[in-house]
Amino acid sequence: MNIFDEIRTSIIETLDAMVADGELPSGLSWGNVAVEPPRDPAHGDMATNAAMVLAKAAGKPPRQIAEALAVRLSNDANVASADVAGPGFLNMRLAPEVWHDVVAEAIDAGETFGHSGLGAGVKVNVEYVSANPTGPLHVGHTRGAVFGDALASLLAFAGYSVTREYYINDGGAQVDVLARSAYERYREACGHAPDIADGLYPGDYLVPVGWSLKERYGETLIDKPEEDWLEEVRAFAISAMMDLIRADLGLLGVQMDHFFSEKSLYGTGRIEAAIEDLRKKDLIYKGTLEPPKGKVPEDWEPREQTLFRSSEHGDDVDRPIMKSDGSWTYFAPDIAYHYDKITRDFDELIDIFGADHGGYVKRMNAAVSALSDGRVPLDIKLTQLVKLYKNGEPFKMSKRAGTFITLRDVVEQVGPDVTRFVILTRKNDAPLDFDFDKAVEQSKENPVFYVQYAHARVRSVLRKVESLGQAYSDHAKLEDPAEFAVAKKIAEWPRLVEIAARNHEPHKIAFYLYELASEFHALWNRGNDKPELRFVHEEDPEATAAKIALPRAVGVVISTGLGILGVTPVEEMR
Repeated sequence: MNIFDEIRTSIIETLDAMVADGELPSGLSWGNVAVEPPRDPAHGDMATNAAMVLAKAAGKPPRQIAEALAVRLSNDANVASADVAGPGFLNMRLAPEVWHDVVAEAIDAGETFGHSGLGAGVKVNVEYVSANPTGPLHVGHTRGAVFGDALASLLAFAGYSVTREYYINDGGAQVDVLARSAYERYREACGHAPDIADGLYPGDYLVPVGWSLKERYGETLIDKPEEDWLEEVRAFAISAMMDLIRADLGLLGVQMDHFFSEKSLYGTGRIEAAIEDLRKKDLIYKGTLEPPKGKVPEDWEPREQTLFRSSEHGDDVDRPIMKSDGSWTYFAPDIAYHYDKITRDFDELIDIFGADHGGYVKRMNAAVSALSDGRVPLDIKLTQLVKLYKNGEPFKMSKRAGTFITLRDVVEQVGPDVTRFVILTRKNDAPLDFDFDKAVEQSKENPVFYVQYAHARVRSVLRKVESLGQAYSDHAKLEDPAEFAVAKKIAEWPRLVEIAARNHEPHKIAFYLYELASEFHALWNRGNDKPELRFVHEEDPEATAAKIALPRAVGVVISTGLGILGVTPVEEMR
């Protein structure tokens, strides 16, 4: 039940009637007519811009349209009053029965309350994390993992068919560096002093890999030339790192549907096929790029390269796909990878990159536009850096990775649920200060605690009712403004889900849950002064049945919302 959609439908039907009766001209479009909560709740329950967006096409003053619309809406059983504001906005107050029905619907629908047909089965590929398989995930990857996973869950809840995907960057020079680093740890396991030269990965996480290599090969690789062991050690180390990465993701409750290997694109004709597709569209040519903007390097010289006409699809400049020596640029396998996604018949693509990949946005959008002939949209989301604090100071942990703070370090400090919720209290492209003290603080200022506390309070009330042997009821008895405020916030949930899913913004779920928790806590506290507002009445089972519906509905929405965020709702606070 999306009451905002229902009221909008009523408004559209009313506008149709006004056209039929000659009050409005025919041929008007209702596409921009919106119904939403007013900025100031004192103005009413809902507001519509109908008169404002139709006035020009209708050739009438917006206030005149609004006044006529208000008169007709007064006959709608769901609308208690409709008042014109300003130049032509229409504010509406809904009948109390509407909010009673919302509560009953939330309880009856349970975890499906707020499910949407928005996605209509559209196939979406969400690629996230995709860290180089050269070590454990760091705190920056943590944000991408949480954001991507919550977005995937949100889209699935809104009716999309979602595939969670991880792109394994195992085709570049970094995996050769990994192999050499692992080989030094292998030598160490065999009793030799490791030579961790500059450029190798120094982290202790490779020590177990060295011992595993010794278990498999004994000392047979010692003193052999690199060409004899590089390929085998590389494959072994990549496999070990991916096991480590999967374990790290598991700590956050992140499970991928598909892992795609970059290496699988090389030597298989898949890169060539993607480039050939672009060539047939006259988008590949030999040419020379302009010198880079700003200060030109002294050793820069124009070279003929194989280029992709990405500027024809919205990029600033054309991009090289092949170096002058005939080897592929880094961009070429990325093109091939997205070509593969398109051939797998995804309707939409979402890539989640770290902020340092911002320069890739336009070129990747251009590539997907060209490869799909504009059919498949690509939305690239950037996640900004995370700064860690404790006791008001920048926090540096054990750095078991050797050069950075790991995902595991963060989760071990506060747990996966707190980690996920804190990350989702900021928009993905806004900087995030992760304060360990505030993350576990039990106060209203800590949204994690505040939302979980609301759910725990709901569960405590339900346990109390069960212990008394009293009955539940799906039908709420709402009388006080604080009760209606909670019911109205519950009513926003289906609309909020669609907005968050459409805009790819899972942080809106976290914000909403905090607002709902605030309304619920306010009602709870009001019950301290007004006993009739309390949820449990030990001597009056009928009063309990009438009051218990509202917290039950709150529990449904908070539990469902936390589920989308990947956070486990708590049964009681400790």
